[in-house]
Amino acid sequence: MAGSWIPRIEKALALQQHKQAYRYRKPVSGGNNRILIYQGKRYLNFSSNDYLGLARHPEVIAAWQQAAAEEGIGSGGSGHVIGYSTIHQRLESRLAHWLGFPRALLFCSGYVANQAVVSALMTAGDHILADRLSHSSLIESAIQSPAELRRFRHNDVSALQRLLQRFCVGNRLVITEGVFSMDGDQAPLPAMRQCTHAVDGWLMVDDAHGFGVLGTEGRGCCGDKYCRPDVLIVTFGKAVGVSGAAVLCQVPVAEYLLQFATHLIYSTALPPATVAAIDAALTVISSSRGEVLRQRLRYYIDSFRHGAQSLGYKLAPSATAIQPLLIGDNLSALILASQLLEQGLWLTAIRPPTVPPGSARLRITLTAAHKYGDIQQLLEALANVKHI
Repeated sequence: MAGSWIPRIEKALALQQHKQAYRYRKPVSGGNNRILIYQGKRYLNFSSNDYLGLARHPEVIAAWQQAAAEEGIGSGGSGHVIGYSTIHQRLESRLAHWLGFPRALLFCSGYVANQAVVSALMTAGDHILADRLSHSSLIESAIQSPAELRRFRHNDVSALQRLLQRFCVGNRLVITEGVFSMDGDQAPLPAMRQCTHAVDGWLMVDDAHGFGVLGTEGRGCCGDKYCRPDVLIVTFGKAVGVSGAAVLCQVPVAEYLLQFATHLIYSTALPPATVAAIDAALTVISSSRGEVLRQRLRYYIDSFRHGAQSLGYKLAPSATAIQPLLIGDNLSALILASQLLEQGLWLTAIRPPTVPPGSARLRITLTAAHKYGDIQQLLEALANVKHI
């Protein structure tokens, strides 16, 4: 009997193209910067998630270089072998103290951290109650766990309360994002925390897009004690500009993860040089210099939103670095992105499963590394293209 692997794969690829959702990778040069180069042409970059522009900060780069020279460029193994250094220990202690948690554990990425926590904590008979628009790493880990997954309407506390009352057997874990990446809106964390704790449930928040940018001194959406979750995931790739993540939690939870989280036990630890760079970036973020960067970013956001709305464009209600234009459909978004690309602006048209059918987002990401003239050039280009 002939194998069905290739026909199945080819059918899936053809369907992806038919839906105008085919993904491409374009090799660029120039690094993660406000200007990137593709096929010899310069583009203004409005697709970077480096919100505060710290990936190219001289102090962050210098910290990476010094640690690389002293410790090497690899950790040498899992943290349970030889991959856990005094540099790792120092950053974990600093993060825990700064964010108001007893313990912090470093992970290679936010995706891995989310999956590690859910897979380790949940057992048969437990219930996971997830915001419908939560990140795929949260939803996938919930589906793969032995617990029962129920999803509630986006940011709807009443819908969450009904599920909490309905599913009252076993442990209940509520999972959500602090800032949602598609539209940049924020979860009502104080209300979610209150109703979850009222029934002895736990709240887990992925604050990938809020950490470093929002809240007091950049502590993120969960910086206030009234919205602080039981488990917090912070991702460094956005505001810090360096890959990696951390789980913030109580001491028993951290010890439990160290014993049972396979993603942590069997994965090679973050390189010491990367950890040193994160530590240096955290110094900037938590200082007055970090506040200057956040104020600059907020000024760019306000300028862009005012200008785009004046041109008649529809925007998601986002006050974060993520500023999606709401476009009628995926083809329209692709056309608009192509027109802007011709004018030297690099943007990304996306329609993931969490976006309502028949709609699309042209995701524009603003950073503190931009200049005011960059925002004006973007608005002028939006005024010149065919308005969709």
